Amino acid sequence: MARIQSNKRDRNKLSERQRKILNFIEAFLEENGYPPTIRDIGRAVQIGSTSVVNYNLNKLVREGYLERSKKVSRGLLLVKDEEAEKAAPVASNVRVMPPTNVLQVPLVGQIVASRPVEFFDYHSDESIEIPGSMVGKVPSDQIYALRVHGRSMVDAMVDDGDVVILRRQQTAQDKDMVAALLRDTNETTLKYFFHEGNRIRLQPANPEVDPIIVDANRVEIQGRVLAVLRTL
Repeated sequence: MARIQSNKRDRNKLSERQRKILNFIEAFLEENGYPPTIRDIGRAVQIGSTSVVNYNLNKLVREGYLERSKKVSRGLLLVKDEEAEKAAPVASNVRVMPPTNVLQVPLVGQIVASRPVEFFDYHSDESIEIPGSMVGKVPSDQIYALRVHGRSMVDAMVDDGDVVILRRQQTAQDKDMVAALLRDTNETTLKYFFHEGNRIRLQPANPEVDPIIVDANRVEIQGRVLAVLRTL
């Protein structure tokens, strides 16, 4: 169960950026009932680099404010000291779902995080188990998983062999990480999505990989990434 940080703890020892991150995590948990991703945090506190967010999260872990799981993208847990735990009740709506709330998500194939490759069929008898807290209130029949091949999203902490959990949808907003199909070549790829007038930019998170810029009518969104399961 996630625990709310005590106001008695002296946060003046933290940097202003770290305090903003911690405040955002608390507010996000209160509102949603599950932790934010690194990308959510970066947007909220106006940090463009996921590595900078990651550095500050690790600092908050070392200072005893957070616990982290490296296996999932929403693996954040607020830590409360023992004295505050006795004095203050735990917020009932802020929790990581118990183990009984486990979803069976179809692992329907793989997607490249590199140059696009020929589209694959979404058919597989394989499935994986994930905690319901990873996807919030998204209906289970709208969720599927893909295994990542390639390293063009490595700076977004999506590496070769990882599994991305997606929501089936055909629309996207700027900065969403999506599975995108290029209609005329029947190729698919995992990238960040950006509108640029009548064109779409599919942006990698690796400085060694070029973005893909195409006419908007060439792109079909297959799903938006909700979470990442990382290989160790």
